[in-house]
Amino acid sequence: MSKEQELSIPDEVVIGKIYFIRDQKVMLDRDLAALYGVETRVLKQAVKRNMKRFPEDFMFKMTKAEFESWRSQFVTSKADQKGLRYAPFCFTEQGVTMLSCILNSDRAIAVNIRIIRVFTKLRQNLTDTLSLKLEIEEIKKKLSNQSKNIGLVFSYLDELMEKKENATFRPRVGFKAGRD
Repeated sequence: MSKEQELSIPDEVVIGKIYFIRDQKVMLDRDLAALYGVETRVLKQAVKRNMKRFPEDFMFKMTKAEFESWRSQFVTSKADQKGLRYAPFCFTEQGVTMLSCILNSDRAIAVNIRIIRVFTKLRQNLTDTLSLKLEIEEIKKKLSNQSKNIGLVFSYLDELMEKKENATFRPRVGFKAGRD
């Protein structure tokens, strides 16, 4: 496989391997190992040898409850349970970056760059989406105010129509031309 083929990982593939666990976007050890082209146990061994590089906000291990909940969400056949017998390590964006330091290969560095770009793109999309939501809320408020104002105008028009209907005819007062 050439280097160009190794780097041609579509965004969708990386995005499909990002999960939301403990209110954080994370990637699992088995998915990262597959992207890096190493076995999951090799990746875990490298991490265990360098635990000082992975504080809780960079990497954590799923609890049994989280693991069971996660497994139940993804119905897997026995053949697809590779790496799912044990609770996986979950790597945050910073943890993925740290992995490139301990998996010192050209592929690991290239894959890391790709993953970090996808995380950055996701963050930008989230920011864009948030701005759009804020703009929509502002438009909704304006429309709500406008509908209240239109209702007020119609109520004033109704009052004027009632006054006109209830008004009595009065003769005109003033100077009349042509009379002496």
